[in-house]
Amino acid sequence: MQWDAAIDAFATHLSKVRRLSPATVRAYRSDLRDLQTVAGAVDVDGPAAVDLELLREWVWRANTRGDARATVARRTAAVRTFFSWALDEGLVAVDPSVRLVTPKRGRTLPTVATADALRSLLDALQDATDPIDVRDRAVLELLYGSGMRVSELCGLDVDDLDLHRGTARVLGKGAKERVVPYGAPARDAIRDYLASARSVLLARAAGAGREPRAGALFLGARGGRVTPRTVYDVVSRRLGPVIGLDTVGPHALRHSAATHLLDGGADLRSVQELLGHASLGTTQIYTHVSSERLAATYRIAHPRA
Repeated sequence: MQWDAAIDAFATHLSKVRRLSPATVRAYRSDLRDLQTVAGAVDVDGPAAVDLELLREWVWRANTRGDARATVARRTAAVRTFFSWALDEGLVAVDPSVRLVTPKRGRTLPTVATADALRSLLDALQDATDPIDVRDRAVLELLYGSGMRVSELCGLDVDDLDLHRGTARVLGKGAKERVVPYGAPARDAIRDYLASARSVLLARAAGAGREPRAGALFLGARGGRVTPRTVYDVVSRRLGPVIGLDTVGPHALRHSAATHLLDGGADLRSVQELLGHASLGTTQIYTHVSSERLAATYRIAHPRA
């Protein structure tokens, strides 16, 4: 099988069988296209002719052009997954990636805003009256209050919320559904948005002759479902100056929510469930425990503290 057909079949397998997210499927497809380019330069026209040396050459090229270690690690994981699948499908006689070394990812501390900084930011938006400002307050409160991913927030419909219980039903990675809680400030912000701002945004869409997204919870300025790019802009524009960064994404609020939960005494498995991580190891990397909490735990637990 030639490269194009093999990559398309593999992408279908990832999407339909393994049910990976569209973003992951796109990333794996891009990685394999890059491998196809390197293979084409040496007249390797299909996966069956790839050997370990070619894969090492491909990884070396990624390193020399300055790709981040995390990117190289993901690319290596992509080809390992691809050739394992190709072997099962009978597309290759041997798996050339078995001995391909996956570079270790560097671990960096996540961007975390202090609780006081977030409190100041959100309190400043409490008296907002402009529909976009009211929406932004609800978006920020829900992201921080629940720790959900930006894709999960953008996919929410009005019916996914239980305002009485303070929960939201979200669709996470791998099409896995979970219910996440959020606090009273987020609930109040959402209620204000539903009562005063959302109908205005729907009317704007209708007035401009566009089809409004009646079921979507959060709407853009033109009445369509809010996009991740819009949420990135909201977070960067409003949170960036507070924490002294030119650009900052919604993950900073997710990191902050997880870290503040740990600082408040939540156990790691509860945070894992809230964030929707399949592995506890992911949660351990994704969050970090403050030195203050560690010291407090030591003083309470150690007999010689």
